[in-house]
Amino acid sequence: MDTELIIIKDYCDRCHVDPQFIFELENDGLITVHEVNEERYISSDQLSELECYLHLYYDLEININGIDAIRHMLNRIESMQKEILFLKNQLSFFNR
Repeated sequence: MDTELIIIKDYCDRCHVDPQFIFELENDGLITVHEVNEERYISSDQLSELECYLHLYYDLEININGIDAIRHMLNRIESMQKEILFLKNQLSFFNR
């Protein structure tokens, strides 16, 4: 499946999002913005993540630093879950 590029300006206009919010997410490394011929794009595979950030920011009033902290914690939890699964598999191998 090919990744579609979405023009940030069009997305912001259509979804009533402040373009500065997208810029802040980009500056904090939370999303990747592509620039082609002076037009800024976001890939479609980042949309669900962007919508999550929009929910946190606009609906729950969590600032960019809070969003970054939440993202870091979720990544850490995911990493720990993978480690637990690996250890669980090792234990089941030794308990045979």
